[in-house]
Amino acid sequence: MLSVITPAFNEAANLDAMRTRLVAALSLAVGDDWEWLVVDDHSADATFEVLVRLAQADPRIRGLRLSRNSGSHTAITCALHHVQGDCAVMLAGDLQDPPELLQSLLERWHAGAQVVWASRRVQPGTVTHAGFAVFYYWLMRRVVGMTAMSARGADVFLVDRLVIDAFRRFPERHTSIFALITWMGFRQDYVEYEKQPRAGGKSGWTRAKKIKLVIDSVTAFTEAPLRACTYAGLAALALAAVLALSGLARWMRTGTGNLTLLVSAMSAFTGVQLVALGVVGEYLWRALEESRGRPAYLVEAATPAAPARGGDVR
Repeated sequence: MLSVITPAFNEAANLDAMRTRLVAALSLAVGDDWEWLVVDDHSADATFEVLVRLAQADPRIRGLRLSRNSGSHTAITCALHHVQGDCAVMLAGDLQDPPELLQSLLERWHAGAQVVWASRRVQPGTVTHAGFAVFYYWLMRRVVGMTAMSARGADVFLVDRLVIDAFRRFPERHTSIFALITWMGFRQDYVEYEKQPRAGGKSGWTRAKKIKLVIDSVTAFTEAPLRACTYAGLAALALAAVLALSGLARWMRTGTGNLTLLVSAMSAFTGVQLVALGVVGEYLWRALEESRGRPAYLVEAATPAAPARGGDVR
């Protein structure tokens, strides 16, 4: 059985078209043995109402609505906690990732891969969007050390039931699902595809969410920022020693000092300290969030065809 999971935020305009293409692709790939689980990330439009209608027409379609907007990675986590298939494929609800990819992903799975990534052939979108993607994947590969991650990124993946069960053991909240699955290992493979333009609606992928993804991805998998702060502090101390000796020598020769140089140095050292404090604070905040033990998500409602999970907490 194949499970297709879709995180959806304000995707009411796209779900009907996605269902049509998805059903056609699934019929060719696996016949009738599939489910489509859509997690509504507390949309402001009629996304959940559309899901209820689709689920009533086809019992293989299920929908869950989160009690608050928590981000696509949390929605994907919720879906992976509820899927029933032998493997699961993550597809976004905006049709930028074509459902016709399923056949290629399943071929690699049948060949023995436990994780299959669909890697973009080119970076889509505006120069700013593509530039952020290039920077993010360079950061993950070169700084964080995840060299197995595609340099062009992957927004679609297939995971085997063994990987799904292993994923459910991770209680982490502030992390990238894609980075976590890469870190988990198993037998991983790739296929390539052309990312399509968004079918309709407006993307919820804001600049603030991009920045949060970078911070979460880095702090969840490496101590490199903390180490960089240590090196910056040592460099600042060395520079301070040089400036102190230079000022002392100048005072001994001329009886005067360079006040501007001293103020600039003090400002620079203060900036280094504040940056280091901010980096440490990011790590401490995430440690505090994990120690509270709050659930990553709450399910507000489920479509009638879905199993009764009222008040489900993870």
